[in-house]
Amino acid sequence: MSKHKPPKKSKQLRSAGWFGSHDRDAMVHRSWMKNQGFPHDQFIGRPVIGICNTWSEVTPCNAHFRELAEHVKYGVLDAGGFPLEFPVMSLGEPVMRPTTMLFRNQVAMDVEESIRANPFDGVVLMMGCDKTTPALLMGAASCDLPTIGLSGGPMLNGRYRGETVGSGTHLWKFTEALKVGTMTLDDMPEVEACMARSAGHCMTMGTASTMASMVESLGMGLPTNAAIPAVDSRRKVLARMVGRRIVEMVHEDLRMSRILTRQAFENAIMVNGAIGGSTNAVVHLIAIARRVGVDMTLADWDRLGREMPCLVNLMPSGEFLMEDFYYAGGLPVVIREIGRFLHKKALTVNGRTIWENCKDAVNYGPNVITPLAKPFKPLGGIAVLRGNLAPQGAVLKPSAATPKLMKHKGRAVVFEDIDDLHRRIDDPKLDVKADDVLVLKNCGPKGYPGFPEVGNFALPAKLLKKGVTDMVRISDARMSGTAYGTVVLHTAPEAAAGGPLALVRNGDVIELDVERRKLHLHVSAGELARRKAEWKAPPPHADRGWVKLFCDTVNQADQGVDLDFLVGKSGAKIGRPSH
Repeated sequence: MSKHKPPKKSKQLRSAGWFGSHDRDAMVHRSWMKNQGFPHDQFIGRPVIGICNTWSEVTPCNAHFRELAEHVKYGVLDAGGFPLEFPVMSLGEPVMRPTTMLFRNQVAMDVEESIRANPFDGVVLMMGCDKTTPALLMGAASCDLPTIGLSGGPMLNGRYRGETVGSGTHLWKFTEALKVGTMTLDDMPEVEACMARSAGHCMTMGTASTMASMVESLGMGLPTNAAIPAVDSRRKVLARMVGRRIVEMVHEDLRMSRILTRQAFENAIMVNGAIGGSTNAVVHLIAIARRVGVDMTLADWDRLGREMPCLVNLMPSGEFLMEDFYYAGGLPVVIREIGRFLHKKALTVNGRTIWENCKDAVNYGPNVITPLAKPFKPLGGIAVLRGNLAPQGAVLKPSAATPKLMKHKGRAVVFEDIDDLHRRIDDPKLDVKADDVLVLKNCGPKGYPGFPEVGNFALPAKLLKKGVTDMVRISDARMSGTAYGTVVLHTAPEAAAGGPLALVRNGDVIELDVERRKLHLHVSAGELARRKAEWKAPPPHADRGWVKLFCDTVNQADQGVDLDFLVGKSGAKIGRPSH
């Protein structure tokens, strides 16, 4: 597993602070734990490995995690460790409202405090659905123990009446087809079953697949972590290898801070461009980086991703799905292909460098993973736009956009919030033309609340019926990584915080120029100042609880949408005795 063998004698284990003495507290800790059938020698000198499990029946992406956790435990026991599984709040994109992003930071707090309060020497993070990955990485990074990320893997490819269908991506297509009458409600039960036919997260290159790829490219997961299908037996083998390796990492004292370096984050940004990854990775990686003291900004995303071509021909930007990606060789092939751009000496959790892990990868599907010399698309990175409409930045995914709309000037058609959008978007009387720019306000971190994936909102029905397939859309929201279109997202500051987006009115002219990274509202500074003086902040969403705490303390999109008091880390110092 590792080229570095653990030292013959381990350092003092953190868990010894709970189990390693004969005082009253240690007796209490051991005695109550023994009611689960653990033999006494489990508590003596063995690294205690916490297995952080996000299994939940309302998180279908992670529905197989009970079984997967057992394979991690086997590996920990193989290596002489003591595995203890613990739950944290689980975030499921398919079911939770108003948005899982509202709760990402809450889960990060749950993870951080669970790790710090318990006798763990090392941690395995089990994550699959979109927000579970950044939440667990953020919380664990603030503790900085030896840690490995284990992704749950994608679903099997979807098939519907002879057509390959991708979760999310085809959902948007099918709902638009319902609007124009090319599909019926009677078709929906079959569509739904065909699109999600096994355990696992979205099998498109959506946010879940992107974040699993980020785990691997950051060095926080073992090679092939990103793409093995959830129900493939090799995912179980990987889980067992993770269990074995985390025990070695404890002996080596290989902590997250040694892996999550600036070089690792820069590698991940470049890999995200090469895979045509989700815009959500921008927010999540900035948040993770700020937990470990790496000063990552939107400028880094634009600088490192600007010229990176997209090599991976996967939906929503392309044709294939994650199962095909795995058979083609998976992420190691991508990393090898763009190796000349990467920091090759960046350390990974198996003790080897990122380049040692990937330099011999073989591409078995050049139609799925194209060579750098003949890329699938010329631009894969995230474009960071600035201007008087987004002084702190906004983002766009060129690989999923319509080329002819990447330079566009049009009249604004404004929706004040999501309710206004739902009321009017399909109204036949809506004053809208194909070359207009659709603007959605008050869907940012504070505004919705929680920063939902509504930025890729559907086009007006009357334009869809005329054959219009894309329009420039601008909002302070996010969009699903499975989505597509010429969509400007994460406009900062958001409308609810008084950002310029709040001041846009129907008929204003907006100019988008992706090549020049420009997003400009053609309204004079004086007029904007007059509008700002008239602007009133929307009423608060809550007067108590998590929603109030979130809205009062959340940072803007360009800063990762973490809570301001959670940025940074506190380590894993052992707390005072409990008895």
